[in-house]
Amino acid sequence: MTEPDWDNVPLVAGSGGVLTEELRTSHSGRKALMLTRQGNPSEFLSLAKTMDIDVVEIISQKGRSNPRFHFGRGRLEAIRDELRMAPESHPWFGIDLILVNANLSPRQLVNLTDLLQCETWDRVRLLLELFTQHASSVEARNQVRIARLNADRNILRELVNRETTGERLGFGAGGRTGWNIALSALSRELQTLKNRQKRYGKAIKERQRQRKASGAKTVGLAGYTNAGKSSLFAALCGKPVLVEDRYFSTLETTVGRMQFSPRILLVDTIGFIDEIPSDLLDAFSATLQESIDCDLLLLLLDASDSIPELIRKFETSRRELFDRTNHDLEPYDLQVVLTKSDSCSEEHLKEVRSALQLFSVEDAVVTSSSSSKGIEELRSGILTRLHGPPIEMQITHSSLANARPLAAIESQIRRMAMVREREVNDQGLRMIAWIDPIDWFRLQESLGSRVSVIIKNSQSE
Repeated sequence: MTEPDWDNVPLVAGSGGVLTEELRTSHSGRKALMLTRQGNPSEFLSLAKTMDIDVVEIISQKGRSNPRFHFGRGRLEAIRDELRMAPESHPWFGIDLILVNANLSPRQLVNLTDLLQCETWDRVRLLLELFTQHASSVEARNQVRIARLNADRNILRELVNRETTGERLGFGAGGRTGWNIALSALSRELQTLKNRQKRYGKAIKERQRQRKASGAKTVGLAGYTNAGKSSLFAALCGKPVLVEDRYFSTLETTVGRMQFSPRILLVDTIGFIDEIPSDLLDAFSATLQESIDCDLLLLLLDASDSIPELIRKFETSRRELFDRTNHDLEPYDLQVVLTKSDSCSEEHLKEVRSALQLFSVEDAVVTSSSSSKGIEELRSGILTRLHGPPIEMQITHSSLANARPLAAIESQIRRMAMVREREVNDQGLRMIAWIDPIDWFRLQESLGSRVSVIIKNSQSE
């Protein structure tokens, strides 16, 4: 008996617990109705907009949540009837999707789909569809499929419980339903993908080990999704990456060398978002860990956000980073970066700085990737944090016949340091550069008296 091709089987998560007749891979142009109970639905709306889903109306219901449906049964039945009878002139005509601004339990999601007779997604299902569309690399697709299968397994278990409650399957209850067989196959597929994910995690650790062995320093970019991480990454290292004003345009890790600096690597990865269940985020743990396990972490905040929203995102991001690191981040390990400064006024930036000072953040760097504002200041700050203040050095001529020429020495220095300034003078060559202390020691050992420090943090050598 041959194994079925489970890669081509429609997953349950995208259809809200019910396998539809036709699997949809693109949801652009779909009309949807949004249901919400409390909180601000703006982020959920932005997620739907990212998928080009047209949210026709937002229906809000207050009061205590119904444990079976999350919303009141009477209100849901009224919505179902209006959807069924909506004529072509009605705004609800053509709606084939219900979005629920909540993380529903499997039972609630199945109950809602059955009652409304319409495809229903909660926050998790919307994110899974968004992840599926944006996953481009093999690693990202593997991570997304693990997340989807985890969600599907919970839905299938609910369907199995419904089908088997009060029944005896065959003589002595030894039979199996079709849902049981599907659940077993899903579990086998999930285990295979998890094994593949473990190998991917080992490969990441090996890459990190090789970077450290080569003397490379890593700078991770963290923050909420759509905070401008990919734009800043491109501005700092000049490596083209996908830059879109959309949520989760980056799902896999991108590593690039910082421009003009040979041994500093930037790591861009998936962003944070509110109310993601831990088991969903765990599918991306290897990707997240690669950007967090670094020598310096840049925490990006959108400067155009309101003050309460910016502070909320700052506290949430910092707490998430502390939870995912093996040790507490020291102040010199974390650099706060304010992005999109061109989208707000100077007065608003002053208020943002004042608000961050209440959390002992005194050195936030204000940047704009579109106008290049603050990019060089941030680049200099990264180098100073990783290598210390720049060293002003003098390389002198030598009268020996076999002495190395100045051009060869300069080439060696540029391979191991970032040169900020150079000047040819009577003695030889004067340079100001950021250089790792170990590399500086090796340079002094190889050149001897031909290299000397002019100024080093206002102290003599």
